[in-house]
Amino acid sequence: MFTIAALYHFTRFPDPAALRAPLQQLAEAQGVKGSLLLAQEGINGTIAGPRAGIDAMLAHIRALPGCAGLEHKESFSEAMPFGRMKVRLKREIVTMGQPDIDPRARVGHYVAPADWNALISAPDVAVIDTRNDYEVQIGTFQGAVDPGTASFREFPAWWEANKERF
Repeated sequence: MFTIAALYHFTRFPDPAALRAPLQQLAEAQGVKGSLLLAQEGINGTIAGPRAGIDAMLAHIRALPGCAGLEHKESFSEAMPFGRMKVRLKREIVTMGQPDIDPRARVGHYVAPADWNALISAPDVAVIDTRNDYEVQIGTFQGAVDPGTASFREFPAWWEANKERF
């Protein structure tokens, strides 16, 4: 059984390139495969491997500057879902094409799962489904606005053109 960990964490990495080789080496030593993106704004990725390997990777990532609070989501697979391990350097860990945005400086309000349905049912709340068009076709929240974007990178332009509606 393989453990799959999906993760992202916004923090400040002054030199993300220095983090690349140690992550790659640890993953290979632990039998972990998948993809990790490193940028000055943080880390994002999905990795899979034996339980001990995933635990070692998560411990290493949480030891990086500003990553102690990293949260991740897990799932499991009988087969290894990835063919290799890639640790890549990027400009952004979530592509928006907005270099002046600092996702650590301005965040929204966190909503407890128990409060979600009440929140989205409020008459003054709009849900905008920012996932890509393929994912929206599979399913979305009732009444959600579909911006018709092919990728999240297109959302900032859509928002600029439509924000007066909200």
